[in-house]
Amino acid sequence: MNPAQARILIVEDEAPIRRFLRLALEAEGHLVSEAATARDGIALAAKEAPAVMILDLGLPDADGITVLKAVREWSQMPVLILSVRSDEAGKIAGFDAGAQDYVTKPFSTGELLARLRGLLRDRAREAAPAVLTLGPLRIDAADHRAALQGEDLKLTRREFDLLWLLASHAGRLVTQKMILSAIWGPAHTEDSQYLRVYIRQLRAKLGDDAADPRWIFTEPGVGYRLSDS
Repeated sequence: MNPAQARILIVEDEAPIRRFLRLALEAEGHLVSEAATARDGIALAAKEAPAVMILDLGLPDADGITVLKAVREWSQMPVLILSVRSDEAGKIAGFDAGAQDYVTKPFSTGELLARLRGLLRDRAREAAPAVLTLGPLRIDAADHRAALQGEDLKLTRREFDLLWLLASHAGRLVTQKMILSAIWGPAHTEDSQYLRVYIRQLRAKLGDDAADPRWIFTEPGVGYRLSDS
């Protein structure tokens, strides 16, 4: 990821602040998405996988900490809290929930942008590789291509997204809720039938056998794990 241009998600209910932040961020060359509610913020975070989220705590439908905890179920993207709450307890709650930084309102634009640059530099250093190789399985995120034993797999976009998510956590259990939130959105975290259908399709294309798996292992009622070798 190039820190000079990144997708930034602003989750803030005050329209003037969103407009102000958008202008400042776009002047820095960033791409900006906006949400005015906790629900929309979670949905956009899952759909767009932004590089950084700027999060207000005082949202109309839920506390911002709820957004942060929901996002942390599937993503470790940096979150910068922007809030009028300046008390120590509020800051500790934000950091404990998984925020990387905390700026209080009113804020200095220069300071906010400097902190954002620091988060983007950290993320660039920690970014996942664009290509994952797991034994004979090779997955290229940039080209949206996967190959097994050198033969291209004919995957739909959603099948590829599912394979990439599992491969990004290879060897580790990925819960159904995390997969559904990341790929179908937070409104579908209980729709496990979607996931079962796509797991079955993906297994078929990998030549995998659910009864004696080589690639995709099931933890009944919990989630799935992709072999790391």
